[in-house]
Amino acid sequence: MSDAGYAIELSAVIVAVTGGRPRVLTVERGEAIPSGPFQSDHRTLELGLRTWVEASTRHPLGYVEQLYTFADRDRTTGEDLRTIALSYLALTREEPDTPGAGAAWRDWYDYFPWEDRRDEAGQDPVGEIIAPRLLAWAGTAPTAALRRTRAQRASLMFGLDGSPWNEEVALQRYELLYEAGLLPEAERARQPSPGAAERPLPDLGRPMVHDHRRILATGLSRLRAKIKYRPVVFELMPPSFTLLQLQQAVEALAGRRLHKQNFRRLVENQGLIEETGEVLSDTGGRPARLVRFRREVLMQRAVAGTRLSLSRAG
Repeated sequence: MSDAGYAIELSAVIVAVTGGRPRVLTVERGEAIPSGPFQSDHRTLELGLRTWVEASTRHPLGYVEQLYTFADRDRTTGEDLRTIALSYLALTREEPDTPGAGAAWRDWYDYFPWEDRRDEAGQDPVGEIIAPRLLAWAGTAPTAALRRTRAQRASLMFGLDGSPWNEEVALQRYELLYEAGLLPEAERARQPSPGAAERPLPDLGRPMVHDHRRILATGLSRLRAKIKYRPVVFELMPPSFTLLQLQQAVEALAGRRLHKQNFRRLVENQGLIEETGEVLSDTGGRPARLVRFRREVLMQRAVAGTRLSLSRAG
């Protein structure tokens, strides 16, 4: 579908959590997210998205919400049409053997390794790789005021110089790395900012076609914010689960550890769950109670939900 030199494309950030790992459904050997043209016979945009994604990946979608509209300059077709991408965030559960040909589930931290802050003893791409290059980029600014601004942005976005880490600004972190010329996508666009890095850093995640990694970063930021005030995490969990599995799912999405007792107290006090009467024995320790989300809570998925505080582990 096109109009006055524009084509409309539907793109989906499809998220699952499997084994405590956040996963995203990709196509084209992991270099793109599922996308397809909006057809005139689609009654609504969302129905068009569901139809296209389910036909091409053989994976049904659960919760879906509109994410953002993208129209980057490198999005052109062979007919020189500017592509407008209407993106959506979709939550589901990963099922084995369901993706169609060319579709595969991948860990979303393969694309944003700096966003996973759960292993504090492991490699730190922020301190070891990103911070030195960002500060060097800041120092190349032509004026003192711009040098200060760039350094302040780096500190605020990446938690440097005592600034707190804010998991919700994943998109802003990606865009700062892009502006500094540290990502392959920036080199591909051939429009780095003055003083940008001479070459992208190879350790800063898997690149994607067009602006798909930016769309993915937008979905990451949206979901991290949303799990704090709406019970959308329900869409990612099986019918019954343990409290540890629920905490690990939230930690996987947030990219950092949570305080175990505070998290459990919050979930239980706010009446989000109920016991099933069964236990999970295969835990490597004491059997764990299986719980499920209360029916009343599940009915709230379309309205404002319960806030889940992301208190740090302590």
